[in-house]
Amino acid sequence: MRLDTLHPSLTDPTLAALGFLNEVMGRFPDAISFAPGAPHVSFVDDVDIAAHLELFTAYLVRERGLRPEQAGRLLREYGPSRGIINDLVAAALHTDYGLRVAPDDLVITAGCQEAMLLAARALCAGPEDVLGLVTPAFVGMLGAARVLDVPTVGIGDGGTGADLAALRRECARLRAEGRRLRALYVAPDFANPSGTLMSLATRHELLALARQEDIVLLEDIAYGFTASDEGMLPPLKRLDGDSGQVIMLGTFAKLCLPGARVGFVVADQPVTGPEGTSEPLARHLAALKTMVTVNTSPLGQALVGGMLLAHGGSLTGLGRERARLYRRNLHLLLDELDQQVAGLAGVSYNRPGGGFFVRLRLPVRADDALLELSATKYGVLWTPMASFHLDDSGDHEIRLSCSYLEPAEIVEGVRRLAALLSAVV
Repeated sequence: MRLDTLHPSLTDPTLAALGFLNEVMGRFPDAISFAPGAPHVSFVDDVDIAAHLELFTAYLVRERGLRPEQAGRLLREYGPSRGIINDLVAAALHTDYGLRVAPDDLVITAGCQEAMLLAARALCAGPEDVLGLVTPAFVGMLGAARVLDVPTVGIGDGGTGADLAALRRECARLRAEGRRLRALYVAPDFANPSGTLMSLATRHELLALARQEDIVLLEDIAYGFTASDEGMLPPLKRLDGDSGQVIMLGTFAKLCLPGARVGFVVADQPVTGPEGTSEPLARHLAALKTMVTVNTSPLGQALVGGMLLAHGGSLTGLGRERARLYRRNLHLLLDELDQQVAGLAGVSYNRPGGGFFVRLRLPVRADDALLELSATKYGVLWTPMASFHLDDSGDHEIRLSCSYLEPAEIVEGVRRLAALLSAVV
């Protein structure tokens, strides 16, 4: 076969970005890595998998009336495409965010990545339907669009979480071309990779514009749990009420275990069929899912379900201890950057209040050559941000993740990064 006869996504650098994040540490095992946006190892190593599976199995017997052998079989067989922990996730969303969604309004997915792919496929029916992404955007959403041949357009975050003036202009431009902005992917809480927190006022303005332009908002809530109690803002899905402009995308990778591969999508929008009958969009997404992954691992779901039960059925309860550690690491990273990097000519960075990431802008290109030099000579890794943009806006930017590291590693890692930057700027 010749590569140029296969689908263009196979050579798209966006698709290589996620693989890079997972593989780069293996190439440089002695380097300190600010690259992976992964949970801290203590939260992964300390999980008693058997105990959580037992807790969820007992829940199936007690609350759903299954016999023990039925409960055990449910965890070992395929299971329904929509999921087996929908009731627990729906209850948690009500407890933590005040959302009133039925279990049938959710699909439990193979990570948030599948949720993105299913939503993009369902919403974008043809080339006239364009997917917008608030940039810099998580490469998983951009990559899903490339695999599906969904046209995309970038909307800058404007430092507020979304440049609403640019969004209005883009909607007008697409209308003039006979196309429409069908959906907009946005992460309002400490977005990956920008770390931007969308203000409450901007959330309301974005929702008003979405209703006016009939844009479906794909809200990624992956990092909202890292906010302090006083800093937590309501998700767009809650603020939207019954308008149906928001599809919520979530993951348990940061809260539980990445290896469980469990995410979810809340899609309660009623869809009317040719005979006038109506059912939630989630049911259609579940049908799509049967042709992608068939179902999400029942064992992975049971593990997540057991962890939710162990923390009072609350996402916030599950994430509280984790959030404290991540805020500690983030504050330390910013303090070290202030001490060791702030004085370097042409180097700037943002100051997020939560999430996993800090975004640095450099006076030199953050390309593969600079990363190779950083890894081999200075022993420190980071993520180039070119793949998070649809244009060249990220060519001089890098992302530092603080979630995976111990405090001493953060201090030493910034020292090594400062040495690199002092040599090249």
